[in-house]
Amino acid sequence: MNGLIRSHVVSAVIGGVAVAVTFLIVGVTGHRTTQTIVEEAPMTGFPTSDTTSRLTPNEIYVRDAPGVVFVRAQVIEQVQDPFDLFSQQQSSVSTGSGFLIDRAGHILTNFHVIEGADRRTGVTVQFQDDISRHAEVVGQDPSNDLALLKVDPHGLPAVQPLVLGDSTSIRVGDPTLAIGNPFGLDRTLTSGIVSALQRQIQAPNGFSIDNVIQTDAPINPGNSGGPLLDAAGRVIGINSQIETGGDGGNGSVGIAFAVPINTAKRFLPQLQSGGNVHLAYLGVSGTSAGDGRGVLVRSVQAGGPAAHAGLRPGDEIRSIGGQRVSSMGDVEALVESRVPGSTVSIRGTRQGRTMVLRALLGMRPAQAPSG
Repeated sequence: MNGLIRSHVVSAVIGGVAVAVTFLIVGVTGHRTTQTIVEEAPMTGFPTSDTTSRLTPNEIYVRDAPGVVFVRAQVIEQVQDPFDLFSQQQSSVSTGSGFLIDRAGHILTNFHVIEGADRRTGVTVQFQDDISRHAEVVGQDPSNDLALLKVDPHGLPAVQPLVLGDSTSIRVGDPTLAIGNPFGLDRTLTSGIVSALQRQIQAPNGFSIDNVIQTDAPINPGNSGGPLLDAAGRVIGINSQIETGGDGGNGSVGIAFAVPINTAKRFLPQLQSGGNVHLAYLGVSGTSAGDGRGVLVRSVQAGGPAAHAGLRPGDEIRSIGGQRVSSMGDVEALVESRVPGSTVSIRGTRQGRTMVLRALLGMRPAQAPSG
């Protein structure tokens, strides 16, 4: 997929915004503090009565940057040597960003930043002034590229948690700010605009993430998991992936993608409960129908909920649970809004005749089925 950064030495990096290096005896190199202020004029955005909308980028940076952390994950992989019958362990470090969301020490980041790390001992976060703490991986959601970390807040400097905004209220053209650690440069600030909405990217486990925000704010390796902010300094997204242009480079070309913060807020209760997020699953793929009033089924997973309900390739789905659909994104959103084990009605057509089915939704598998 576009924006994907991989290495033949280290494979635990996904999404094109985290950077990973082989962990050698020499250890991990240090990082210097860098503050890049892009502009000082007050940012104008969507109308609001909130006086914080008149903050300059510098004022937003001063307030929010202390709550952005540098994340290091010690990744242990089993590597099979073709000349050896036994697999060997390979150690590497994946780095990215994260941000504090409450005073209890919870930090949001991307799943792909900490994927493969020991949940209790394998992650370290660094606050300003080089203050580091071990972080526990409280919950993770590979399907939406989300992870929730927890640090002991005792002894930390007084850090203001970032305010979570509303990603449904943003519009194309609204200003954006990003704070992160690109290429290890601590707490760098960049700015841009919302370039597009309703984009779709691929999650680390192969499923699709919908309603993604596209921005031209410069995002680079190491920004993964950091906040995308609006003109008032509220978090509207979690920076996750970049488009690298297909020329082999890993740098920004002005196209970056952020998981909407409303997606994270929706699953925060499950993440905070200490487990993985479980999503409902139908097991079907398709494309928008020619008349734009439904979804043409292309494939049905063998043995999955859709197959058990009687859905077949070539059927057209017109509604799920009484709500009309015109894209696979609609289908996935309606399915995900329900819990595994619930029953949903599927109305559509088969060879021109009306079709009504009932599907018992399953639990989304850990990895998307091939094909």
